[in-house]
Amino acid sequence: MNLRTSLLLAGLILALLPAGVRGQVSGRSFSLAALQQAAIDTDPRSREFQLFMQQTDLRLRNISAQRLPTVVVDGYAQYQSDVAHLATSIPGVEALFLPPKDTFDSGIRLDQRLFDTTINAQTALEQAQLAENQARVRATLFGLRQQVNDAFFAAAALQARAGALAATIEDLNARLREMTARVDEGTALGADAAAIEATLLQRQQDADDLQASRRAALDRLATLTGQPIVGTDTLVLPDVAAAVAQARQSQATLRARPEYEQFARTRDRLVRQQELTVAQERPRLLTYGRVGYGKPGLNFAQSEFEAYAFGGVRLQWNAWTWGSGAREREALTIQQQIVAADEAAFAKSLTTAIEGDESAIDRLQRALAIDERIVMLREQVDRATQIRLQEGVVTASDYLDRNAEVLQARFARAGHEVELAQASAHLLTTLGLEVR
Repeated sequence: MNLRTSLLLAGLILALLPAGVRGQVSGRSFSLAALQQAAIDTDPRSREFQLFMQQTDLRLRNISAQRLPTVVVDGYAQYQSDVAHLATSIPGVEALFLPPKDTFDSGIRLDQRLFDTTINAQTALEQAQLAENQARVRATLFGLRQQVNDAFFAAAALQARAGALAATIEDLNARLREMTARVDEGTALGADAAAIEATLLQRQQDADDLQASRRAALDRLATLTGQPIVGTDTLVLPDVAAAVAQARQSQATLRARPEYEQFARTRDRLVRQQELTVAQERPRLLTYGRVGYGKPGLNFAQSEFEAYAFGGVRLQWNAWTWGSGAREREALTIQQQIVAADEAAFAKSLTTAIEGDESAIDRLQRALAIDERIVMLREQVDRATQIRLQEGVVTASDYLDRNAEVLQARFARAGHEVELAQASAHLLTTLGLEVR
């Protein structure tokens, strides 16, 4: 590969590098918060909010319908071998009255609840069940945030390395042009230019590998979020230092995770179930009425078809249930204790995760301060070596060694910057706070 071809290839590689890199074609910018929300909005489970509401609305309408009269239409025809009759000793008279053995009846019956506390209890339970289901969906969808975090920062780390590598490629291109000019002038050896060109080609290969790895990471992120993300797009690291500092001060009282809301809604639903068991043991008052046509009618001694009607009031009360209601309420109380134990275990797991994030944040902040100093010193040495290379005091090999040290220092700094942003975002997400 000649010099002209290598320079053209270098330009092509730079054009394909991610956004934020020098010499790159500009693209769109994506923030972590926007991608997290996109992942939630495009997840099929987001439809469950509306579906649960529709389901609850249907059930509440059924419960409300219990307040309306129930209408039952029935009828029957039967024949029986004997009927109740009054015998007599009068000669020639078989019985004083003899009902017919074949009977027919049809009618309409109406029942209307006058007093029934189970209706309100059922309504409250259904509404509590809706709130619990929606809280559970929110908790489930919240888990997508951590998945997006992992994919986002995996791609961002590769983007940062590509940025550091692009700067090195640009420097090497400049050195190669200078060295080629000196070789043409006869003031430098061709081996020095060859060494720089070989290193440049190696760095271009590294850039191509980074680009392929970043493309794979972006594809995963695009699948999670439902957003088309191409190689020229930029992932913007969130600036959450102030939010993290505030969160660390108030984390003891923070209960922003949706799982806490789910636990609360579950407890509320259990209370409503207990109230329903109590209501089922209370008396219920109903009024009823029936109109019909049959043989016989209300006068069973008659053998003719006739219309009839009757109505009244009925009291229903399960006065003795053998303790089943009390046992059910006790079981629900135990279930509340189970929910409390689950909540305590969840809080403990959050505390452990938060402690790990805080330790990582403190370590990375210290590392970044050192990284800045290391990069500054390495760049000073690199600039001095460039000058000495131009003066012919050092060889290209010496310069390339110093240039590699600068690249590694920049890699370390870029990696720690992404890791710090990731640990900060993970802390906020663990606490249930949005990353803005």
